[in-house]
Amino acid sequence: MIETLPALSDSLTTLTAVTPEETLVDDTWVGSMRDWADGLGPAVQWLGVIAIGAIPFLEAYAGALVGVLIDMPFALAVLLGVIGNFLCVAALVFAAHGTRTAVTARKEPKQMSERQLKRREKAKRNFDRFGVPGVSLLGPLALPSQFTAPLMVSFGANRNAVLIWMFVSIVVWAVIGAFLGIAIINLAAQ
Repeated sequence: MIETLPALSDSLTTLTAVTPEETLVDDTWVGSMRDWADGLGPAVQWLGVIAIGAIPFLEAYAGALVGVLIDMPFALAVLLGVIGNFLCVAALVFAAHGTRTAVTARKEPKQMSERQLKRREKAKRNFDRFGVPGVSLLGPLALPSQFTAPLMVSFGANRNAVLIWMFVSIVVWAVIGAFLGIAIINLAAQ
């Protein structure tokens, strides 16, 4: 009996050092994901969140969500997701702008059919109604920013306005994704 008292004392010390929330989260898939991510090291984790942010349909919100789930600080997860998403979007916007400039400089406008004119007019009305800010902020609900940003530039929107509003949109959606990650962690802890 006397030999077991130190072991019991050590066990009690270990149990009191862990908070109940840590115990609950560690027993879930979130805890398993954190354990796996801890084995990768910080540099690989950072690059992973940046890479997730650059993938269409995942973008900054999924990058920030994963960053929060693997126990990155909120601001760092958002920043890394935004970096990945914005670098990809900026590269595509510059490519679309260069392509549009080259094509419009060499060609005369072609004659369009009546149907093509109606479709173009409808797209222009929608674009004019929402504008660059609206399409940038609401676009991720329908299409990834890697698609909407170059499309806006190819339709003739100002490249710099598109980049500014896409940056704002990417930050907003990354913050939403990070808050979603916090909500998932809280649900897993219950």
